[in-house]
Amino acid sequence: MTERRLDRSGGQPLWKQLQQDLVRRLRAGEFDDVFPGELALVEDYQVSRHTVRQALAKLRSDGLIVAERGRQPRVATTPEIRQPMGALYSLFSSVEASGLTQHSVVRALDVRADGVIAARLDLEASIPLLYLERLRFAGDEPLALDRVWLPASLAEPLLDADFTHTSLYNELAARTGLRLDHGREDIRAVVPTPAERTLLRCPPEAAAFSINRQGTSQNRPVEWRHTLVRGDRFALSAEFSANTGYRLTTAAVTQE
Repeated sequence: MTERRLDRSGGQPLWKQLQQDLVRRLRAGEFDDVFPGELALVEDYQVSRHTVRQALAKLRSDGLIVAERGRQPRVATTPEIRQPMGALYSLFSSVEASGLTQHSVVRALDVRADGVIAARLDLEASIPLLYLERLRFAGDEPLALDRVWLPASLAEPLLDADFTHTSLYNELAARTGLRLDHGREDIRAVVPTPAERTLLRCPPEAAAFSINRQGTSQNRPVEWRHTLVRGDRFALSAEFSANTGYRLTTAAVTQE
């Protein structure tokens, strides 16, 4: 077995280097048939068993492998985040309920004008809008690219918020007193652009959900949002019965 070299100069912990290399190999499909056990990794990387266990613990917490006592680790099926339709729900909460940690990389948070979006909010074209763009993660993997616009006159206090690990709607309520009470979403399947596929790390064959939403408060449009969600990690669900039929639009659908 060929020894795999890690940088032992002390710049980065060995377990972290090992974890990152195993993620790289997972993505390359090296472990589709079988994932190596602890002793094999010790020999392969010439590290201690403690180092291996630290790396595997991170892979487990990110939902990439399943490791049960007395059994060899195996590659986990890709975690799927499910959202109900026809009811208020939170992507923030659903990700963490799936057992994965949730965080965001804020790509933009500023005030700008956008005539097209302003029209969708029934505003004049020159009205300043608060714009928030986030790349949202479930574990170490991107899940969604989220862009939202709100009237700056209402949402300007959000400029001081840290959106790396918090809900937009919680911050909006806490800082402005504004709560969304209704909304409309249009959802369709799309093929991500090359740039979007790179950003979201989508597999070559994966499509995505394109979600446009207008959120309202007391019958006033206050939010326009576009979310692009990886189709291989996200599913929508609905309930139906013989009495009520298929119910998708009985309540606002929101995704924090």
